[in-house]
Amino acid sequence: MTAASGRELEGLAALVDPASTAVLTMELQRGVVGPDAMMKTLVERVSAAGTVRAAAAVCDAARDVGARVVHCVVHTREDGAGTAVNCLILGLADKLRREHGIAPTLAGSDGARLVPELGDDRRDLIAARAHGLTPFTATSLDQTLRNLGVTTVVATGVSVNVGIMGLCLSAVDLGYQVVLVRDAVAGVPAEYEEAVIEHSLAMVATVVTSTELLEAWA
Repeated sequence: MTAASGRELEGLAALVDPASTAVLTMELQRGVVGPDAMMKTLVERVSAAGTVRAAAAVCDAARDVGARVVHCVVHTREDGAGTAVNCLILGLADKLRREHGIAPTLAGSDGARLVPELGDDRRDLIAARAHGLTPFTATSLDQTLRNLGVTTVVATGVSVNVGIMGLCLSAVDLGYQVVLVRDAVAGVPAEYEEAVIEHSLAMVATVVTSTELLEAWA
């Protein structure tokens, strides 16, 4: 990606006006991208790409300029109640829970917590879901953002394969402008991640680097 011109940065700065922008982190939890996560290939990709480091930098900058940070997380019940096992990825998680007593994002556990790089800022909000794959469906996230006056969401986190894709599409459907931070998201394999961003997400979101976003806020 080439460096943004001055005019492009001005346009980006208007798009991510802190008064109407929220950074969304998607499943940057210890049980998703930490050492005990279910999908080891995703953990390896996140580590290699520096995804968490970039997302943390975006969150820090957002707080500095007065934009909201909202962490979209999944909290699993120990008994699995209320979660439909209606696709492969949810089936894998349910099998771990039933056969091995492992729930990487069990509510109240260390795995459900945010990765430490994101910090613990009392200004941040948490949007938790107990089922499904995306942060807007059947949660209060949309109404929370509207109550905050948010019109632009900045997407960070995992994974480009499912969660980030769903976040971006849902946000556009609900009328938000979407900014995708290229180096603050990840998916597997890397080649697929790149193809999805180039050929799908770039059609619905403004794709920028964390450096460009921080420059726009500066």
